[in-house]
Amino acid sequence: MSNVVPVALVTGASRGLGRGIACHLSKLGFSVAVNYVANALAAEETVALCKTHRITGEQKFIALKAHVGIREDRHRLVDQALEEFGQIDALVNNAGMAPRVRVDVTQTSEESFSEVLRVNLDGPFFLTQIVVNYWLKKRPTPSLQHGFKVIFNSSISANTASLNRAEYCISKAGLSMVTQLWALRLADEGIQVFELRPGIMATDMTEGVKESYNKKLAEGLVPQKKWGQPEDVGLAVGALLTGQFPYSTGEVIHLDGGLHLRRL
Repeated sequence: MSNVVPVALVTGASRGLGRGIACHLSKLGFSVAVNYVANALAAEETVALCKTHRITGEQKFIALKAHVGIREDRHRLVDQALEEFGQIDALVNNAGMAPRVRVDVTQTSEESFSEVLRVNLDGPFFLTQIVVNYWLKKRPTPSLQHGFKVIFNSSISANTASLNRAEYCISKAGLSMVTQLWALRLADEGIQVFELRPGIMATDMTEGVKESYNKKLAEGLVPQKKWGQPEDVGLAVGALLTGQFPYSTGEVIHLDGGLHLRRL
């Protein structure tokens, strides 16, 4: 890392995995733009936590409200981040949503399908497009030793089907291709792109099915037989952003305790 404080824009950072990412980056010397969509109190809690972990007085943490599924909000988010921090060195596309109601694939509604894909797929694709075009057109000097970075926080659902949340699985499968597309486009620009695939994570999204997953974990669904934690994702993001994988791009990194492994 250079002497200039690098800036990461983390979407959906008010709680859950996004908060874990933001807090860990603060420990590594990053400034963080903490994006949130509705819960301002939770976002400010993330900001406060980041401040307790920072290692230099130059680091900044600011909550920025924007809905990544809305075009105008995406542009405003990037403009505000650049105004507040003066730069963006890394974009961590973490924001996402599950269906509001889990139903069998035979009952998936068009409204739910459109909403989930707008947030989970359209949002990160077009937000990345805005940030990338800024990098390519303005040619700012990166504050990261190995150049700018883009991370897409996908899911084991990218290739593991759940019949009661079809729209979520489809959005994450699409996000996997989005990662490949941007990785190919940006490789010779010195910009790395990665996909993270968390498995069964202890967040608000899984709180309603905690008992069911506890039973499955005990039965060995996950080889490591434990829940993933937000800090597990933060550690992975930190390694990627600090240049620990300099000769990689487009890579899928599983954070699932071995859930993706095929077994007889």
